[in-house]
Amino acid sequence: MAPTTGRLPVWLPLVNRLTRGLTRLGVRVGPVCVLTVPGRRSGVPRPAPVTPITVDGRRYVIAGLPRGDWARNVRAAGRGELAAGRRRSQVILTEVTDPGLRRRVVRAFPAEVPAGVFFYIRIGLVTSADPDEFEAAADRVAVFEITPV
Repeated sequence: MAPTTGRLPVWLPLVNRLTRGLTRLGVRVGPVCVLTVPGRRSGVPRPAPVTPITVDGRRYVIAGLPRGDWARNVRAAGRGELAAGRRRSQVILTEVTDPGLRRRVVRAFPAEVPAGVFFYIRIGLVTSADPDEFEAAADRVAVFEITPV
């Protein structure tokens, strides 16, 4: 099990830069996409690697740190570009406020993105990949629905 530190790994910014660079070159990095949204203050495009999941035929992205920059930028802009390799699409991003839906989406995360569980353990939201634990943490994360423009 990964240690709970309350912080993301120090190597994550480097991996994120690498992911953004590969995506710019048209290389798909597994299920990871790059979400680019305008900065909430500057309006400058801000890219962030994310891993969308599908629940009941709809796509979502979860911010484990709901006060993280990319989540705050999404709240302010409500739109962005989702890039996966060479594919790019304009999207609308709507925060999920329905508690039941948010719990279903977060509960699906460990099955949809098993490699992402490590980060949620690391920041202390959960202690394992148990869907019940993820569901219980749903009120402490931000969930955004992705709708193509």
